[in-house]
Amino acid sequence: MTWRSPLALVREALQGQRARERELRSLESNLPHEGLEKEKQPNRFFSSNAIKTTKYTFLLFIPMNLFEQFHRLANVYFVGLAILNFIPVVNAFQPEVALIPICVILCLTALKDAWEDFRRYQSDKKLNNTPCFIYSRKEKQFMERHWKDVRVGDFVKVVWNEIVPADLLLLYTSDPKGVCHIETANLDGETNLKQRRVVSGLCVSEPEFEPESFKSIVVCEKPNNNLNHFKCYIEKPNKEKVGAGIESLLLRGCTVRNTDHAVGFVVYAGHETKSMLNNNGPRYKRSKIERKLNTDVIYCIILLFIMCLIGALGHFFWLEALPDVHPYLVPDSNGHLESPSLSSFYMFFTMIILLQILIPISLYVSIEMVKIGQIFFITNDIDLYDEDTDSRMQCKALNITEDLGQIQYIFSDKTGTLTENKMVFRRCSIMGIEYPHKENAIRLAVLDEPETEEEVIFNQPPQPLQASWSLEAENSNHVDMQHHGSRRRSKVAATAQSNVAFSSPLETEVIPDNKLLQQISRAQSSSSNRKIDPYQDFFLALAICNTVVVSMATAQRRRVSVSPRSCQTNNPLDSLSNLVKKADSFFASCRRKPKRDRTFSEDLVRESVKMEATVKTNDPQTCSLHPLPQCGGQATVLDDLCYEAESPDEAALVYAARAYGFTLLARTPDSVTVRLPSGEDLVFEVLDTLNFDFNRKRMSVLVRHPVTKECVLYTKGADFAIMELLGTPYAEHLSRIQKNIAADTQYQLDCYAKEGLRTLCITKKVVSDKEYERWLVDRKRALAAIDNREKLIMDTAVQMESNLTLLGATGIEDRLQENVPDTIVALREAGIQVWVLTGDKPETAVNIGYACRLLEEEDLVINMSCKNKLTCTSILDCTLEEVRRYNKDPRNVDTTLNISLVIDGNTLAIALSPDLQDRFIDLAKRCRSVLCCRVTPLQKSRVVNLMREKLKVMTLAVGDGANDVNMIQAADVGIGISGQEGMQAVMASDFAVSRFKHLKKLLLVHGHWCYTRLANMIIYFFYKNVAYVNLLFWYQFFCGFSGTAMIDYWLMIFFNLFFTSAPPILFGIMDKDISAEVLLGVPELYRSGQGTGVYNFLTFWISILDAFYQSLVCFFIPYLAYQDSDIDIFTFGTPLNTVSLFTILIHLSIEIKSWTVVHWVIMLGSVALYFIVTLAYGAICVTCSSPANPYWSLQSQMADPMFYLVCIISTVVALLPRYTFHVLRNSIAPSPLIHARHLDRMDPSTRDQWIKEWRSFRGGGQVKLSKLDAPPSPTLDTPTDFYSESLTATDIIGDDFSPNATTENCQISVHI
Repeated sequence: MTWRSPLALVREALQGQRARERELRSLESNLPHEGLEKEKQPNRFFSSNAIKTTKYTFLLFIPMNLFEQFHRLANVYFVGLAILNFIPVVNAFQPEVALIPICVILCLTALKDAWEDFRRYQSDKKLNNTPCFIYSRKEKQFMERHWKDVRVGDFVKVVWNEIVPADLLLLYTSDPKGVCHIETANLDGETNLKQRRVVSGLCVSEPEFEPESFKSIVVCEKPNNNLNHFKCYIEKPNKEKVGAGIESLLLRGCTVRNTDHAVGFVVYAGHETKSMLNNNGPRYKRSKIERKLNTDVIYCIILLFIMCLIGALGHFFWLEALPDVHPYLVPDSNGHLESPSLSSFYMFFTMIILLQILIPISLYVSIEMVKIGQIFFITNDIDLYDEDTDSRMQCKALNITEDLGQIQYIFSDKTGTLTENKMVFRRCSIMGIEYPHKENAIRLAVLDEPETEEEVIFNQPPQPLQASWSLEAENSNHVDMQHHGSRRRSKVAATAQSNVAFSSPLETEVIPDNKLLQQISRAQSSSSNRKIDPYQDFFLALAICNTVVVSMATAQRRRVSVSPRSCQTNNPLDSLSNLVKKADSFFASCRRKPKRDRTFSEDLVRESVKMEATVKTNDPQTCSLHPLPQCGGQATVLDDLCYEAESPDEAALVYAARAYGFTLLARTPDSVTVRLPSGEDLVFEVLDTLNFDFNRKRMSVLVRHPVTKECVLYTKGADFAIMELLGTPYAEHLSRIQKNIAADTQYQLDCYAKEGLRTLCITKKVVSDKEYERWLVDRKRALAAIDNREKLIMDTAVQMESNLTLLGATGIEDRLQENVPDTIVALREAGIQVWVLTGDKPETAVNIGYACRLLEEEDLVINMSCKNKLTCTSILDCTLEEVRRYNKDPRNVDTTLNISLVIDGNTLAIALSPDLQDRFIDLAKRCRSVLCCRVTPLQKSRVVNLMREKLKVMTLAVGDGANDVNMIQAADVGIGISGQEGMQAVMASDFAVSRFKHLKKLLLVHGHWCYTRLANMIIYFFYKNVAYVNLLFWYQFFCGFSGTAMIDYWLMIFFNLFFTSAPPILFGIMDKDISAEVLLGVPELYRSGQGTGVYNFLTFWISILDAFYQSLVCFFIPYLAYQDSDIDIFTFGTPLNTVSLFTILIHLSIEIKSWTVVHWVIMLGSVALYFIVTLAYGAICVTCSSPANPYWSLQSQMADPMFYLVCIISTVVALLPRYTFHVLRNSIAPSPLIHARHLDRMDPSTRDQWIKEWRSFRGGGQVKLSKLDAPPSPTLDTPTDFYSESLTATDIIGDDFSPNATTENCQISVHI
């Protein structure tokens, strides 16, 4: 290795920094420079592929760890006091002994950090040494190397089931079509396959790719963390530019599937890869209690300063009052005594050292231990375990568990959070004619029966995987019903396909509509109309216009386990014992699931079943779409087809098309193969795909029809995004009635939305060859661009998507999750305002809102839909004025108007403007629930931030998809639902659950417990330290404020470190003030933690004053008892220490609400440990604290009856006020929590009856929303009467809005 000057090194470092910061990077192949020195490598400035996630090195661990720990001001404070104790003029104890407490804390923290860092080192080492194949010019082949050897500019070969080592630009695959299938479960949790294609327009050698022939330059953007976008182009030797995007990029961490091998060019390596840039590590959130704790620590510092100042002034006046020089005043080295003022100055610092434990050093460590214990019990709660997904509650943020008990606002997504995200094809409209699919509705209703009943389902032998339908077979046994036992069998069948997303029988099985089936049969039989048949085009659009990947179900591929456990952070709770797992599975399987809420009435379904059962089997209108396969070969091939979609909507539409015989057989980047009902296979050439984006709200596929050879654009999207792009009617031969297709379809879309269905419009456009060629030039230019690439691509898509021809529309049902209505009602009764933020259209969202009981029939629903700011301002002002007028009316005293607000995205954007947001917040906080429709992910996070910052409330956001990540991260507590849209929300969340219903117990039970436990423990810690340190303070009045301690320092250390440390920790982990059954039965009890809660300014100072009182009693009763006696200093301090121990532990016993064997063992063990250690220390310590020694002090005291009398009297007198206060408060003015504890003492049946009666009494008549009072739960069997008189819209809004108001269901619709 040649020596290089420091100047050359600096110059190269600056060059490297500039190269890495450029917006565009030019990358060359490393092969021509193989074997040369690093200085001659073209890509030497870019990151290597070796990763390092460790914080420390072996040599620098101690200084770096100490530096990190000293970021905590508490550690700096105690180290400073320990150093101060080494100064002779101010020391209060032996200097070496004073270092012990802080050294123990620092060492324990350092050991924990070292262990975590060592685990990271092992993980990095394993990953960096993973084998891979890198091309070598010398060996003329791919050689096995390690991941850490990969560099930017290398050619890497990945094989089937291998993980991609770096970000690779795909240049070659073994697939003849240039396709590589990947699985991105390690990045986003999605288990469905995705296609990546070779860079188009780049000629590669056949049959095998020769890396040495690659002479082009790859120009790409600077590394970023956007997993969905990539800007790049390849400049050929002839200066021709070929564009490439994310569809040609294999990301590090992805797994190659269903592809033998692929070769890629490394563009990003190591820490510059997109996956590593997204790995930001655990986020740190400060809980509300932690912020309050820091404030109270400042109060303690002020209190300490005052006490030390009193000590210093007292020492000054004591010295001034001395008539002469006493022999116990030690002069300095020159024989001179220090002046009283200087001595009092020194005494100020001595008092700080003496009273330092007033600041609870052990509190921070105890809080961490308590939170770990709380999380252990939360994650092991069997009620939060989901059997269907085999997933349990996850906790990713260890420091905000107590915030779960203080939530005031919940912001929830709809799709996948409140609903199953299992899209079921329900209805469709083609050419303005609606097809209701009644038979399919009956099937879905039957699947909704409780698992304890015998089910009635259709007998459809090959239906789940049947490629087409036969009317003869259907009508010959139209509603042949058969009992199949409980729903457990269907669940087993559903889990059989659980490896593929959106493939449950509920989603894949579709019973065709008879009328539509006959229409398709007639169209198929007429070959003359085949080319322009709209029905065929409709189902071809369903089968083609998507990104569904087709694979064979029999194909072997080892899937990466994406259990939610794999997404957890490294913490002490990473694994469950096998016993807990077995218990989870057993108890979860034994639980009955309540009946799911139906979207239509049960009576209607049963009536439909009866009507369908009467259909005769010899229906004269039977016809056959196609002959059923005579041999099993074709059916077997179709049965083996496996559809892997990126969204459930796409899967539902593909399965619907398949039910009518339009079967998607294969998909490549260049072609799509569809089998028609007649059995003929059509291969469509794919000219381009215009992917879906949130701006356009649609996607399109441009194909060349194999029969007509025309360029056809199939488009699907939201109705409001499609209707404005429609052109002329479908064809000139359509009748006058059919020319109103758009109007009829829009009416049917509105009906679908009111039923809560998700709607999509399907269109078609025939593109001439000349128009396509002109458009293709612009498209290629946009794809090859680097600047404004996304805008240019979108402009080309908009250019093509014009003058569309409407084919029809679809209605897809997304069913509510289990127990969602009960959960929302319970959360609302708990004093939590629930908001739903969704991208769905208002009609769909409102329907779901009523179904999930976010909106109630008696609510006053305000629908705001404005097009300009002036109108929005007027509505806000008038609505607020009417609400204020209602509240001021004397007739409405003790009542609260139940208002619900429905607002769309455009109006919300206006309302969030700076000059209107205050009025919007004023209206929103008066609403019981808010439903925001057509909102973007950015608007979701803005709403959460605005409410949290303006109202100073605790917020919780819950979602399941990538579009919810911003909202989840903006809230105080973010909860991810591990649904079917991947794990992006889970990875970004603080907690993760599998079902929305788990929020009920997580908040109402665990949230309440965590908050009350931790709040009471913190208050107790402050009390304990103040009560103990004040014993030393009171003694200063009798020792000339000299900083002398009457308790041995070792015993003082043991007192906080061993004798009184375990009980409060156990109190913070295991105490249960109220049982889970009562907390769930009476959700109003949750309100005790909202707002100021248990831990507030008043309770803190009451505990401090109580500590002062108890310290006075514990000091002066022994002082008076031993006054004028000849006992020594440590003999006097021994009863003080003992009395303090008994007082502090019995004080905790009064606060403990639920005693267990563990509590008794810890409490009695602490007392026993105190006597054992103190007796042993007094027996062996002869000259420990010379000249005074604690030798045999406790032994001599225990032989004196006065010792026991002093201990008993002091403890009783000290605790008598607190005990009396508890008795009087619980007897005279018991709180709801006290009533709840009385209920806990009853047997379960009596307790349930009392809960019903109590709720009925508290909820009867008009509702008064006091601090802990809420409307009764609609889930209980008690009558509910919210209003004595029904309200009309005019009563609330006034005359100005009477033309635009509707009084039906107390709704106000404002559409201006």
